[in-house]
Amino acid sequence: MTRPVGPSADAARRRLAGAISLSVGVAVFTLQDLVMKHLSGDYPVHLAMVIRSLAALPFLLLFVRVECGLAGLRNRWIPFLILRGAIQIVSFTAYYLAFPALPLAVVVALFFTAPLLITALSGPFLGERVGAARWLAVIVGFAGVVLIARPSDGIFEAVAVLPILSAFGYACGQLIVRRIGAGVVASVTAFYQNLMFMAGGLMLALAVGDGRLAGTGDPSLEFLLRAWTVPSWLDFGLLAVCGPISAISIWLINNAYRTTEANLVAPFEFTAMIWGVVWGAALWGEFPEPLTFAGIALVLGAGLFVMRSRLPGG
Repeated sequence: MTRPVGPSADAARRRLAGAISLSVGVAVFTLQDLVMKHLSGDYPVHLAMVIRSLAALPFLLLFVRVECGLAGLRNRWIPFLILRGAIQIVSFTAYYLAFPALPLAVVVALFFTAPLLITALSGPFLGERVGAARWLAVIVGFAGVVLIARPSDGIFEAVAVLPILSAFGYACGQLIVRRIGAGVVASVTAFYQNLMFMAGGLMLALAVGDGRLAGTGDPSLEFLLRAWTVPSWLDFGLLAVCGPISAISIWLINNAYRTTEANLVAPFEFTAMIWGVVWGAALWGEFPEPLTFAGIALVLGAGLFVMRSRLPGG
């Protein structure tokens, strides 16, 4: 018997589109990680933030104009968008500062406590139902994260707090996106996030950009406190290309959380681990151990199970 096309089928398509949007957005975003890690020993993080934000601005304005018109930048949710942007400044600055001190795979693994936090918080903060099957999938996914970032490897030093702090801020930001939902289109959310990134980078530059506090010897602090310098044309181009990369990825990720239940799409954040393995092996010769691959299989399997459990007939 042919299954009728109705609200449940529409919901299934919407959820599938949200999962694809988030997975592609995460894949695009990892390209920015490569640039930031590559240049983290030469320039300050606030310089990278400002160049990236300036380069992203025209792309985001174009997205806004196409999606809702520039008048869409004026709406009643602006205070929430500014608050979210401020939270994201802390989140992504902490994420970037971990790059000079930790291997890329470790940073990514620790950051991916974020989808677990999103799923756990979506119930009390958004009123979304998180059933037993998805809680089990979250536990399995968390086990995979622990397997990837094994405490026996001695990675839980002070700097490891940075990607975990980043994960918490990211989770809060995505919950805000889901809370305002259809009130703001994805391009407007991305525009204000980028605007706050630019403001945050400029404020950091004014505070520490002269380099007077540099010389600590700590790689993460140096990435924060290093003085502004004029980048080479190649390095400037790499930082600038992070603009369209971030614009596209932020729009895709925000669109996923705006249109789909947060606890459904959140596990697809874990697909970044695939890219972390690929880029680490290809560019830095970092080949994961068998246990790392087992952890990746667990988190990906958990994400696919969550999706299957919410589709009609699943």
